[in-house]
Amino acid sequence: MIKIEKDVSLRAYNTFGIEAKARYFCTIRSEDQLIELIDTPEFKNEAHLILGGGSNILFTKDYEGLVIKVNLRGIEITDQTTDTISVNVKSGEVWHEFVMHCVDKQWGGIENLSLIPGTIGAAPIQNIGAYGVELKDVVQRVTGIDLDSGLSQTFTNAECNFGYRESIFKHALKEKIFISSVTLTLTTNNHKLNTSYGAITSVLEEKKISPSIKTISDAVISIRRSKLPDPMTIGNAGSFFKNPTIRLDHFNELKKIHPTIPGYPSENQYVKVPAGWLIEQCNWKGKRFNDVGVHAHQALVLVNYGNGSGEEIFQLAKNISSSVHSTFNIDLTPEVNIL
Repeated sequence: MIKIEKDVSLRAYNTFGIEAKARYFCTIRSEDQLIELIDTPEFKNEAHLILGGGSNILFTKDYEGLVIKVNLRGIEITDQTTDTISVNVKSGEVWHEFVMHCVDKQWGGIENLSLIPGTIGAAPIQNIGAYGVELKDVVQRVTGIDLDSGLSQTFTNAECNFGYRESIFKHALKEKIFISSVTLTLTTNNHKLNTSYGAITSVLEEKKISPSIKTISDAVISIRRSKLPDPMTIGNAGSFFKNPTIRLDHFNELKKIHPTIPGYPSENQYVKVPAGWLIEQCNWKGKRFNDVGVHAHQALVLVNYGNGSGEEIFQLAKNISSSVHSTFNIDLTPEVNIL
């Protein structure tokens, strides 16, 4: 029997540590429980929010609906070839714990995605990525349950419509599909190690070690810990903004005024510019306003020092966006879901 609670605090369920309440709240541990939930009045009559690790969400007010906490668990090998392995992972598994499981097993492909917060189920929605690797590079298929019919659906990699921090689950199928599992294709031999992005190569050279699944994972963890605050210590949701992509001619004009502006070539005469650099140039890095602020070591990260509200963080984000637009004529888009 599914248990639905009333007026539940969400503070422990979001990494910003924002105090907000859910009018209704339940935890789902199996597909059968979800199908049971779909038939309840609370589901049929209320708005609903599917919540994984709460690492990519900002509550600006109480949630006047049903919060569905995902807690499906399980890892299963579904296929194996000479060089690859297919692994089906339930949506409630913690992403970083699964990455560490793969590193321990010497399964390659996601070591660059170490220490990203959140759950497996949320990973394809956002098409998580870091250090030159994105989830779309290894997804074989995503399985979910249609929240209208209760029927199971499977989406191939192509059907997921993956883009930069984008997917079909974030747009056309937003709030329509409950992701129950993700199947990944990982390497067991002839690994394609990626050390070209960020400071990975520098860390490996400094420690005088060769690239491997384990050493790349260790390097990424070291880099992330040096830049990003631990949500258990200080409330945050990691990178708050996406790195914007601008036209090449716009970038070249900016380079005349700001010669040190970094840029990474993208498709069709576009350039990706680090949002953190833009924010830092506008002098936001390390700034604090009451109990919210911008992290001292990474300008992309907005933080809650303890008792800040979601509305205060949202207002700070809007002020930062306005400042960047005024200075560079570049619009910043939040990576975090704001409710």
